[in-house]
Amino acid sequence: MSAATLAFRPPAPKPRETPLGAIGMIATLRRNPIEIWTRRHYEEPILIGQTIMGVRAVVSDPAGVRRILLDNVANYRKDDLQLRVLKPGLGEGLLTSDGENWKAQRRSLAPLFTPRQVSGFAEAMAATARSGVERFARRRPGQIVDMSEEMAHLTLEILEHTLFSQGLGREAGEFQKAVTRYFDTVGQLDPFDLLRLPQFLPRLGRLRGRATLDWFSSAVDDIIATRRKLIADGGEAPRDVLTLLLQAQDPETGRGMSEEDVRSNIITFIGAGHETTANALTWTFYLLSQSPEWRRRVEAEADAQIDAGPIETLSERMPATKAVLEESLRLYPPAAFLSRAAIADDVVCGREIKAGAVVTVSPFLLHRHRKLWKDPDLFDPNRFLGENRDNVDRFAYIPFGAGPRVCIGMGFAIQEAMIVLAYMTRAFHFDLAPGHTVRPVQRITLRPQGGMPMLLTPR
Repeated sequence: MSAATLAFRPPAPKPRETPLGAIGMIATLRRNPIEIWTRRHYEEPILIGQTIMGVRAVVSDPAGVRRILLDNVANYRKDDLQLRVLKPGLGEGLLTSDGENWKAQRRSLAPLFTPRQVSGFAEAMAATARSGVERFARRRPGQIVDMSEEMAHLTLEILEHTLFSQGLGREAGEFQKAVTRYFDTVGQLDPFDLLRLPQFLPRLGRLRGRATLDWFSSAVDDIIATRRKLIADGGEAPRDVLTLLLQAQDPETGRGMSEEDVRSNIITFIGAGHETTANALTWTFYLLSQSPEWRRRVEAEADAQIDAGPIETLSERMPATKAVLEESLRLYPPAAFLSRAAIADDVVCGREIKAGAVVTVSPFLLHRHRKLWKDPDLFDPNRFLGENRDNVDRFAYIPFGAGPRVCIGMGFAIQEAMIVLAYMTRAFHFDLAPGHTVRPVQRITLRPQGGMPMLLTPR
């Protein structure tokens, strides 16, 4: 590997030398939350202090992360700030519910995401990826495309052909635009939420996003009504996520989901389910555009392996590509923050966590921590090849979370991303548009500000 490749440093905020004051903290959290971290956050295992949002502990020790997300998970509920941001759009779905309601939903949805079920989606994913390649091939030579938009469109189409097999009842582009509007409005932290002011006070982002939320509700109600009619008329309903939600019964209680739970989870799968994978793909194409040697390795694997075996085993046959994807998820994890509120007193990494304190585990921070990774700011997929991968602490690398609340669609997302990467890199070179500055910004998910304009060149 050349020194130039090893030295590639993808863009990220520079750690602060001193903590922000109250006004600066509010402004920065609103502008781009990943810019709040100081040098100490990247070097110390746990920091506890008083903030404008109360007592907050930032935990970056893998043992502490394990304690919070797995070993003592019952003591940590979803943080109110996260819920204030997510619930207006996502309701009481898997991402936002807690306690018994969450457990029942998780049990009901688990059958759709078994390894066998996910493997069964592989051919539909591949067919959609091939259609995406054909769509790109029709563009005129030298045309610049926004890979953020294109990957959002493609991942929505994959959802239509897998989890929502009869389609979404609207054009994918309409959903894509609605999701973008939602993340750009409701996804921007509001000072009133940061200061924990009463909910009856209006939030600007929610007011701006009201029309989008109403559109989502109407679209989802139509999807549900169409499928209910099919089932009521005795038609054969496909065994996809929609049918599963409508017919779901908790294996322990026998109870089905409420209408609101069904609606919330459909919105969650459409909104968060495609957005995270689209961002992961966008970041990966960018990183490959800056890393000629890794791009050549990924292209060589795609050339050799796409037609060399069953599509559902592609991920196993493309180790370099998977390492690139995993490194992309390390540098730009879809969810940059995980926050929990302590229900009772606890001890984490030898430090006392008082009841009511907010505990933050930031995958963005954890994945770049100076004590956990060698040259953490550099792009180096070798971290995830061979025995190096075995040396990565399970709780130092959590792009999909960890513990009982690990992302239920993790296997689905990895398979989808690997298939799209393979087909796209077999067909095209991707190069960053000249003059474009890449900057990561958090709007619920970690996105490239202003999109990712790229030049596509047929191979």
